[in-house]
Amino acid sequence: MENRNKIVIGSRGSKLALIQANWVKSQLEEANKKIEFIIEIIKTTGDKITDVPLSKIGNIGLFTKELENALLDKKVDLVVHSAKDVPTEIPDCLEIGAVTKREDPHDVLISRGNVSLKDLPKNAKLGTSSLRRRSQVLAVRPDLEIVDLRGNLDTRLKKLDSDELDAILVARAGLIRLGLADKASEIIPYDIMLPAVGQGALCIEIREIDEKVKNLIRSLIDYNSMFEIKAERALLARLQGGCQIPIGAHAEVIYPSNLKMEAVVCSLDGTTVIRDTVNGKVDDFSTMGIELANKLLGRGGYKILEDIRSNLGQE
Repeated sequence: MENRNKIVIGSRGSKLALIQANWVKSQLEEANKKIEFIIEIIKTTGDKITDVPLSKIGNIGLFTKELENALLDKKVDLVVHSAKDVPTEIPDCLEIGAVTKREDPHDVLISRGNVSLKDLPKNAKLGTSSLRRRSQVLAVRPDLEIVDLRGNLDTRLKKLDSDELDAILVARAGLIRLGLADKASEIIPYDIMLPAVGQGALCIEIREIDEKVKNLIRSLIDYNSMFEIKAERALLARLQGGCQIPIGAHAEVIYPSNLKMEAVVCSLDGTTVIRDTVNGKVDDFSTMGIELANKLLGRGGYKILEDIRSNLGQE
């Protein structure tokens, strides 16, 4: 085995990304006392372009490509991603070496006056940059005015006051990691809003041939979370959806070896919502993801997704 006493971890530079990367660093340091771990901050396209809605940039890998290039160029030895940002196709010679234990994948509402989604004033302004959140919330509150909201999680929290918004939608996992879980006015139930594929988990990406790093990160793997994320990513791959297409999914391992998965495809205005579920064994995660995707496509999801891609391509 190659003798390397320093391992470089690649990370985006946001507060949340660095909290996630430092957690990985601390776990690795605890298990490997003789190795020095350092974090290298890498700015991604998604970090550089903050004044344009993500859906209009039209680029897969907005928050991962530069990190992956650094990995391929051997400037870093591993990179830490939010799993929801990782495209279903990753570059040759790279692989997802570990999926960490998943934090709560729910979305949450943060509102003025701490009111719930159903109690927001009529025509209230709600901030989100996610087409997935937009479409699902409009399905239950079509009166709301959706305002595009970009920026890191801490930036979006500040904009709740400065941009005269009534509420914003964010991932609960990010709030928990920032120590801000008490900011949530309401945890949105799955029957109203399914999360993004991979939401709540971290993916550790590495070079396929790097056995040293592969062995180092093995202790970070949470197998239940890995099965859940792989099932959701199989569904996303079949639907050919990126992180800016309104697809929600949630897979859950049911002790000891069963897997339940539900997913949704929505029109952008929330008027058409196609939702379905599958149940099976954890070993069949990939087959289940494809099966569920086919069910959604067969019930009208194909037309919805084609219309959305067409509309986004024209803008």
